[in-house]
Amino acid sequence: MSFLYDVILQEFGRKTIENLAIPSVISNNLKQDFNKRNYQKEAFQRFLLCYNEPFAGKPKNPLHLLYNMATGSGKTLIMAGLILYLYQQGYRNFLFFVHSKNLILKTKENFLNINSSKYLFNNSINIDDKEVFIREVAEFSTADSENINIKFTTIQQLHLDLITHKENSITFEDFANLKLVLIADEAHHLNSATKGGELFESWERTVLKIFQQNYANILLEFTATLSYENQEITKKYQDKVLFKYDLAKFRKDGFSKEIDIICSPCNEKQRIIKALILNLYRQELASKHHINLKPVILFKAKKTVAESQQNQENFHRLIEELSFLDIEEIANSINIEQVAKNSESKIMQKALSFFANQNIAWPEVTRRIKNNFQPTNCLCANNDADAEKNQILLNTLEDSNNPIRAVFAVHKLNEGWDVLNLFDIVRLYEKTDGKAEKPSKTTIAEAQLIGRGARYFPFALQEGQDKFIRKFDNDTANDLRVLEELFYHTKQESEYIKELTKAMVEMGLCEDNLVSKKLILKDDFKKTNFYKNAKVVVNKKIPKDYYYVKSFSDLGVMKKNFIYQLSSAFGNKITVFNHQPENAETKEVKEILFNEIPKNVIYFALAKNKFFDFDNLSKIFKNISATSDFINNRNYLGGLVIEFIGLPERLKFISNNDYLLAVQQVLSSIETEIKNNSTKFTASGYYFVKLKEIFKDKEIRVEKNSEKAYGQENFLVDKNWYVYNANYGTSEEKAFIEMFSKKFTDLQLKFNNIYIIRNERELKIYNKLGQAFEPDFLLLCEKKEQEQSLIYQVFIEPKGAHLAQHDKWKEDFLLELNNTKEIIKLETDHYRITGLPFYNQLNENDFKKKLEECFN
Repeated sequence: MSFLYDVILQEFGRKTIENLAIPSVISNNLKQDFNKRNYQKEAFQRFLLCYNEPFAGKPKNPLHLLYNMATGSGKTLIMAGLILYLYQQGYRNFLFFVHSKNLILKTKENFLNINSSKYLFNNSINIDDKEVFIREVAEFSTADSENINIKFTTIQQLHLDLITHKENSITFEDFANLKLVLIADEAHHLNSATKGGELFESWERTVLKIFQQNYANILLEFTATLSYENQEITKKYQDKVLFKYDLAKFRKDGFSKEIDIICSPCNEKQRIIKALILNLYRQELASKHHINLKPVILFKAKKTVAESQQNQENFHRLIEELSFLDIEEIANSINIEQVAKNSESKIMQKALSFFANQNIAWPEVTRRIKNNFQPTNCLCANNDADAEKNQILLNTLEDSNNPIRAVFAVHKLNEGWDVLNLFDIVRLYEKTDGKAEKPSKTTIAEAQLIGRGARYFPFALQEGQDKFIRKFDNDTANDLRVLEELFYHTKQESEYIKELTKAMVEMGLCEDNLVSKKLILKDDFKKTNFYKNAKVVVNKKIPKDYYYVKSFSDLGVMKKNFIYQLSSAFGNKITVFNHQPENAETKEVKEILFNEIPKNVIYFALAKNKFFDFDNLSKIFKNISATSDFINNRNYLGGLVIEFIGLPERLKFISNNDYLLAVQQVLSSIETEIKNNSTKFTASGYYFVKLKEIFKDKEIRVEKNSEKAYGQENFLVDKNWYVYNANYGTSEEKAFIEMFSKKFTDLQLKFNNIYIIRNERELKIYNKLGQAFEPDFLLLCEKKEQEQSLIYQVFIEPKGAHLAQHDKWKEDFLLELNNTKEIIKLETDHYRITGLPFYNQLNENDFKKKLEECFN
């Protein structure tokens, strides 16, 4: 039997899932600056299908589902969105429980504190035209029917309250009449009984007993850790795991930092100083590139709070006594041979060279470090007496008014810690109590801590760039790569490193099968005038100005007729869109133009929907001068028709309330369609950049023994038209190069210079929706014509047939370029920008024809 997440994929298909609209109750009420990533959309879409659609294998009521999502992927955001949606479905009472008080404090900040930077909702929550508030309740007896009522508790306290019999204590029977949504965070802690194969008065049994009190209840579990290797766990959750997005996928998709284990033979003091140097390097490098960053260091003790407190005292003494001579000693210890072999020496040399190039002398480096790490800027995370205060500080480390630069901890931060700007973890102890083939509990906890620190710090280098995703995977030598890495500093102990690496690989934090490959521009190419002088044409992602919008259809709203079904009984209504109501044969249809509906009704409906505030409308529809224009203009509401369906006598008496409800439904439909079809960005016009500023020597990483690990070096060594030393591409990409080699002689008859450049994500082009495309190859062909040159710049994308449909928008973009064959003039040179359909070996002959046509 398949897991539920596979059942849904098989039942509905990838396209149906991706095309399912996110309800406005979610999109309109979650905080707008929280990025809605595609996997987060899918997390909502899968719930909507499971909740609303019948299918074989659908879980029975009461509905019990689990989200298996990576640390840092936004589980709490999904909780918030589902709370909003389920409120609209009639749920008012939500029980949130977790195993740790610290996690409750964090979640309350997310759900209740409107002033917190981690607050997940809009300042005002509006559902079905009324403002809704989120209320914390101690007991559901105090809940109200108008708002979202949440009880926050630990599973231990909930269990204790239910088994302890005292006056006015809560009982299981109290839940019988409640329609309840139970939300369990870090849900793997609930499964101790399942793992043991027995349910006996356990936390797990308590939750299930509450859940089963009412047929309408919903239990939503969230965890990054699910023991799929445990047969009992697999049996329990096979029909419940709605969505799986594990850490390996999260990291592979570029949403986390990469991990670098910095092993050093030096003593503890030197390890700390090196981490301090790298901390300042990141801060100054980020500042140089206009990125506001306050990097944080975590100093990790092994077992006891006393040990951690001693670490903090030692650290304060080190900072007080720190001298520029300490920095100089480290600088003098690095030599060229170490840099070539050792990742620690390489990054330290980069940092120290940066300071030298910025004229920041060692005494100034020392002064800045001492200033950054004053005692008031350091925090002990083990102090239970100040747990609430510390929890807020720990979960707002990115805030500009949070002074904390160093955190000292034992194990309290292994779960439930949201931190984006942690870049260094320094292990202040040695040895291991495990074995390389089987990591110890201590090492697993260390790997979990690294996983929390691996959350990506968002930044963008240009407008429109996705700030939540890694940017330098294919340019690991780039200086800014250090802002995408977490360094784990430890003593150089080979057995421990093997053990830690194994734990990290098992968790998906890193891969042990990647190798580095160097792409070097051929010397002969670097010597050419073409390399020295040539330009390439690019564009960029820019905010959409909407000046082109003259009608609904410009934003993808094509529908003109909307259906509204009147009930047979006055005062009741049923609304149906896009399909005929039941018993339609006994009813009639009356078409009413929007312009025929009383204007006061339309104005009132518009006023109740924030999306149609005139301030918002005027940003999207630039050519409307007033709300009346929006109502009357046939390109907007004035061109719409509502088909009222009902019994003949009902159609004779359509009330203002009927009109209002119909107009509200039409407006809601239009709003959803506009949001689904429009984007905030588009593409700029094309402009020139120097070829040698984009394409340089670089280092990439590929999987060992994969097709990409073999780079066609021998085949390309004498191919002067291929500018790099190798092509570490897919089999399809290599087949294209071999095909092109056969066509080169024909092209030589037409052009003076012909070059193919492998594009390892250096060059992006954007379509009209602002979607970024990184074509695999750039073909540049120069034809000299008297005083001027005509240079063809052709974008080429080899693509396996199994991926062609998924990336069809990219091929559509290439074909659009091919149809326009845009010419851009630069001084005396002309550049013709064009694209070709996807290349694959199955369509090779057709591709050759298109290639020939391109130059005709």
